Amino acid sequence: MTEHPTPAASSPRLRVAPSPTGDPHVGTAYMSLFNLAFARQQGGRFLLRIEDTDRARFREDSEQQVFDTLHWLGLTWDEGPDIGGPYAPYKQSERLDTYRPYVERLLEDGKAYYCWCSGERLAQMREMQQKTKQPTGYDRLCHGKTREERAALPGFTDKDPVVRMLIPDDAPLTFDDLIRGTVAAPRPDDQVILKADGFPTYHLAVVVDDHEMGITHVVRGEEWISSTPKHVLLYQWLGLEPPKFAHMPLLRNADKSKISKRKNPAARLTWFKEEGYLPEALVNFLALLAYPPVLEVDGTEREVFTFREFSDGFDWKKVNPVGPIFDLKKLDWLNGVYIRELDLGDFTSRLLPFLERDEVLSGNPSLGELGRLKAVAELIQTRIAHLTEASALVRPFFVADDALEIAEDARGQLKEDAGQVLDAAIAALGDIDDAGTGPLGSDSGFNAAAIEASLRESIVEGLGIKPKFAFGPLRTAVSGQRISPPLFESMEILGKTSTLARLQGLRDSL
Repeated sequence: MTEHPTPAASSPRLRVAPSPTGDPHVGTAYMSLFNLAFARQQGGRFLLRIEDTDRARFREDSEQQVFDTLHWLGLTWDEGPDIGGPYAPYKQSERLDTYRPYVERLLEDGKAYYCWCSGERLAQMREMQQKTKQPTGYDRLCHGKTREERAALPGFTDKDPVVRMLIPDDAPLTFDDLIRGTVAAPRPDDQVILKADGFPTYHLAVVVDDHEMGITHVVRGEEWISSTPKHVLLYQWLGLEPPKFAHMPLLRNADKSKISKRKNPAARLTWFKEEGYLPEALVNFLALLAYPPVLEVDGTEREVFTFREFSDGFDWKKVNPVGPIFDLKKLDWLNGVYIRELDLGDFTSRLLPFLERDEVLSGNPSLGELGRLKAVAELIQTRIAHLTEASALVRPFFVADDALEIAEDARGQLKEDAGQVLDAAIAALGDIDDAGTGPLGSDSGFNAAAIEASLRESIVEGLGIKPKFAFGPLRTAVSGQRISPPLFESMEILGKTSTLARLQGLRDSL
């Protein structure tokens, strides 16, 4: 066993320890956020540890997804598998030699024992316990027996045995929690701590690793409350100083069920990136799930806040222990707020991966295309709640005039006077002088103000059509969509030639 100095109380060490068993769960980010907020506030350290002892569910690509998604959210760590640190290695599969001495000590002290029961026997035992309404748990058939003595009884497996804890009758069942105060947990059964393949279970590995890495605060989901007595016992038996515990409320669906990747796509951390959420909006949202808004000096509450503000005022006593509802409508609202607050250049650059994914732009756009995109981005920044919504609005500005498709719902809303409106618009816009056209038409007479004045005169006043209905056919002609960015600004960006070509194209199709 490796002895490490216990960190000073003024220097907390916290960790998040996901298992690489698939797409990272949103709970990994949720736990990382609260761990990191406290560590940064206290000037402590935040560690990332990969708990990969479940070899049956292990997925090789999952570990990189953990790194990528947490980096995307800005929840960065001070020590971990990818960057190393004084307590390396930070992957449990690379620490197997670390656990064995602890197991041997527990066996020598009579705190643990070998178990040779087959999987079939354990299943039959549980079934019988459930039928007779007995407490479920291991019945200690192997306790106190040698391999030879156990082999003479039914349900023996000749594979390597597992190692189980021997839970005493007076096991401590209460502990102090930073969020919940004194917590009572059910009595545990004789938990397996070392599997037949030589890998430790979570219960042993988490205690050993947290001790060896000097972890002072264990922050995890409330589903681990029932396991904490086992961990406290292990700390006591091994003569180790236990950390402080904080059990966070579970994230829940609208029906109060635990949010799971199997039933809810929003449980997958990569889903938020795919759906066009901003990382700073998601971090803000996750904080609000179990923590109150920022309280202003005047007593008002503010729900939009930065990670720095969250960390600076962090207090475990403010964490709400009741399982929060994962309300995506709230996240959509927050995401829209953050999108609108972005600098235009930043907003434009964040759109690029989605426009490339949807084949609106290539992966290497020209300066002219980037200039046009920035002009379009300014028009749509206040109109979208997800970055994924941009492609439909941006696409019409990057297709050839004769390749623009008119959506069925847009064509379907055209009224009988659409041809008359288009004819009037073509005549009016044709008279606007576009001499000295700049790259976006901004230096010419063909600008949004001139376009609006000309169209209002020719259609609203000339044809007597109310403004509410006057420009629908023009919007359809220019964008191909029923809903589009502001019309007059769109025409300016497209320029006179493209605008007239599109108006004429729809006119000819009527």
